Amino acid sequence: MNTQISLIQKIDALLPQTQCGLCGHRDGCLPYAKSIAEGEDANKCVPGGQPVADALAALLDRTALPAEASVWPIQQDGRPQRMKAVIREDECIGCTKCISACPVDAIIGSGKLMHTVLTDLCTGCELCIPPCPVDCIDLIEDIQTLPSEHARLLEQDDLRQRYYAHIQREESRRINRKGPIIRAEIDTALFARFSNQTDTVPSIEMTEKSNKNTAVQDAKAIIELAKIRTQIKKLEKQLSVRNDAQKRILLAELSQQLNTLQGE
Repeated sequence: MNTQISLIQKIDALLPQTQCGLCGHRDGCLPYAKSIAEGEDANKCVPGGQPVADALAALLDRTALPAEASVWPIQQDGRPQRMKAVIREDECIGCTKCISACPVDAIIGSGKLMHTVLTDLCTGCELCIPPCPVDCIDLIEDIQTLPSEHARLLEQDDLRQRYYAHIQREESRRINRKGPIIRAEIDTALFARFSNQTDTVPSIEMTEKSNKNTAVQDAKAIIELAKIRTQIKKLEKQLSVRNDAQKRILLAELSQQLNTLQGE
């Protein structure tokens, strides 16, 4: 077991820690590292590009494979263009869905207040975009100078720390949280086992498991919330142009439905 953990650690150390899930492992870099150690192809890290695919092949003494293609152009270091998320703050409704979805806590804000992205911490994982009910998040190119290899390793270590801290906090809040949980399917047990073997990441402790139907119920709730918010936004725009008693009544009813679904 210790030998297996050691191999997973070495693989994980080469992955960029964007926690994006583009490799097919929704929970990010560690589950992919574990799967690689068990035999999965090591060329699926999209943000790592060919350099990471080649480094993993060398580590594992495997034949190097072409890296999974990215939609972004390739930089001078052989990796896809680094991207950052930005929120169009004047359109943000303060729903907090993006905050819960960000794996490295790079978004700050409070309920019903404007949110903003801490661009220095953003990995460009795109996970904040799907849950945004008003589609006010964009991806832009990171124009900063490409990091040195030493700086990249420090960045990866920091992102790994932030992700484990994020998981622990989400696990602690999971049972008592109101409203939908964006990343309810994280395999916390895997991260807990791994964190117990190393002192380089925050220790993760398990809490009581939620109902197995939680993820399905939460997905339906997210969709319903998005529909209601869209209706509310349209009605508010219409009423700002011309007052209508029936629409006022409908707006009040939809607002009440929204509050009920959010547990307010």
